[in-house]
Amino acid sequence: MFTDFVPGVFVRHPGQPDWGIGQVQSAVGSRVTVNFENAGKRTINTIVVDLEQVTEDDTTLPHH
Repeated sequence: MFTDFVPGVFVRHPGQPDWGIGQVQSAVGSRVTVNFENAGKRTINTIVVDLEQVTEDDTTLPHH
């Protein structure tokens, strides 16, 4: 389980692959607010959902 949710980290929701890549906006306790490319801003309870960190060499990262 990945637990270092700091603003700017890219993640995926394993149960919602169509949401795309998300960028952590904030994290307070087990609640992480993520802005997903296809689903907008969502608050995720990391006790329930094990978000997957996306590494920088992942070719599916959005290019800005």
